[in-house]
Amino acid sequence: MKPLPLLLLAAALTLGGCEFSVQQPPPARESAGAGATAAPAPSREAVSLPDFTSLMKIDGPAVVNIITTNKAAPQARRGQEQQESDPMLEFFRRFIPDLPPGGPGGPGGQPRGGMGSGFIISADGFILTNAHLVADFDEVNVRLADMKREFKAKVVGLDKRTDVALLKVEAKDLPTITLGDSSKVEPGQWVAAIGSPFGFANTITAGIVSATGRALPDETFVPFIQTDVAVNPGNSGGPLINLKGEVIGINSMIYSRTGGYMGVSFAIPIEVALNVAKQLQASGKVTRGRLGIGVQPMTKELAKSFRLDAPAGAVVVGVEPGSPAERAGLRTGDVILAFGGKPIEDPNELPRLVAAAQPGQKAQIEVWRNAKREQLTATVGEFPSESATASRKPAAKEASDDLGLSVQELPPEGRKALGVEYGLVVADIVGGPAARSQIQPGDVIVAVGQDKFGSLEEFKKLIARHKKGDSVALLVRRGEGALFVPFELGVG
Repeated sequence: MKPLPLLLLAAALTLGGCEFSVQQPPPARESAGAGATAAPAPSREAVSLPDFTSLMKIDGPAVVNIITTNKAAPQARRGQEQQESDPMLEFFRRFIPDLPPGGPGGPGGQPRGGMGSGFIISADGFILTNAHLVADFDEVNVRLADMKREFKAKVVGLDKRTDVALLKVEAKDLPTITLGDSSKVEPGQWVAAIGSPFGFANTITAGIVSATGRALPDETFVPFIQTDVAVNPGNSGGPLINLKGEVIGINSMIYSRTGGYMGVSFAIPIEVALNVAKQLQASGKVTRGRLGIGVQPMTKELAKSFRLDAPAGAVVVGVEPGSPAERAGLRTGDVILAFGGKPIEDPNELPRLVAAAQPGQKAQIEVWRNAKREQLTATVGEFPSESATASRKPAAKEASDDLGLSVQELPPEGRKALGVEYGLVVADIVGGPAARSQIQPGDVIVAVGQDKFGSLEEFKKLIARHKKGDSVALLVRRGEGALFVPFELGVG
C-alpha cells in the first residue's frame, strides 16, 4: 500500500507544561477627589496547559505494536485477499466513503500484512487490541515499546461486532497499563492516544473528548467515545488515556474523506472492551441477548401518526418469525418505551440493553400500542454468532400509486429472501409527498402503519382511508433493516 503523503512543518510548537499570562485591561480611571476609591492594581492570571510527558513515561512502555502477516497467496487471489485481510485497508474502509479496491493506494499488490497497536493489561501477557487488526491473519506478533523484544501472539478470541480482540504472549513481568472508568468520561475532558500511526512507533497525540455514547452505522453494541485526538492507521487498537494515566477506551476508527485524520476519531469504551475480553478469555466467544426485532428512532412525525404526546421510545419495524419477540407478543408498529424497567430515550439504547441481558432471562417490555400502554414479558434469546444475508432481485415495473411513487411487486424469490408475504418495491420518486419524504428507490413497502397488505389494490385502499393533511407511516425494508417513513398526505 502506498504511504499517504505527509505534510512536514518547518517549525514545531511544544505545548506540554508551557505557561502564558493574560494581562487584564486596567480599570477606567476615576476623577480625583474626596472619597474617590483607589483603582485596583492590574492582576496577572496564569493559565497552564496539560503536560502529557508523565502519561508517556507511565503508560508508554505498556503500549505495543501489533504486526500481522499472511502466507504467500496465489497471484489470482492477491486482490481479493488484500481487500479482505489487510487491517490497514479495513481501518480505512470502515469510514472512508467510496474507497477504491485495494485501498488508498489503489488496486494491486500482494497482501503481506499490517501493523497496528495494542496494550498490555496483565503482567503475564494478556493484550487488548482491535479485532479488525488480527482477524484472518496467519501470524500475529507483538513488539514491545522498548523495540528490543518481540513475541509471537496467540489470538485468544475476537469479537467483530465490538471490534475487540484479546491476545496472549508467553512472557512474565511485562509492563501493564492502568484501566479507568469510561462511564465517568465527559465531553471537554483532555485525553491522549498512544500508538504507531503509519508505523511510527511510540507516538502520543492529544485532544479532548468531543462526545460520548455515539451510535455509528453498523455498530449496534458500542456507545463510542468521540474525540478530536489525531488518530491515523496504525493507532488502531491503541489506548485512549485520561490525564490520570488511565485507559478509558480503545482507538478503533476515524471518519475521513481523505484517508487521514480529519478531526473526528472514535474509541471503544474500556468497560465494553473488558466485558468482551472476560468472555473471550473464559469461553473464546461472546454471548449476547437477543429479541429478534428491528427498530428505528421515533420522530415528531411518527409520534403524530402513532398518537404519542411526544417522541419517545423505539419503533418496531420488524419481528422475526419464531423469535423471542414474536413469542412475547411484540408486533410491527409497537413502540418500545422501556426494557427491563429502563426507559428508552434513545433507540440506540435498546440493542445494548437487550445484548447485555443473559439468554433465558425474563424481561419486562413496556410498549405503546393502539394509543395505550401495554406490558409484555419476553424470554431473552441468544444472539447468533453469524448473521445471514440474502439478496433480492426486484420484478419488472408494474404500477405507480398516488403518493408520488413508482412501485412494482416484489417477486416470490424476493419475498422469501426478506421473509415477507408481500411487498412493493419503490422503483422511482415521481413527486408529491414522496419527494418530501425519506423514502428511496429500492425500498420495499410492506405495511401502511400497522396494516399489512397482499396486493397493490389493497395498498391503495389503505392509503385512501386517509384524508389530505393526515400523517401516515409506511413500513419499508431497506437493505437488511426496516424503518417507518412518515408521509403527510397532500403535501408535495
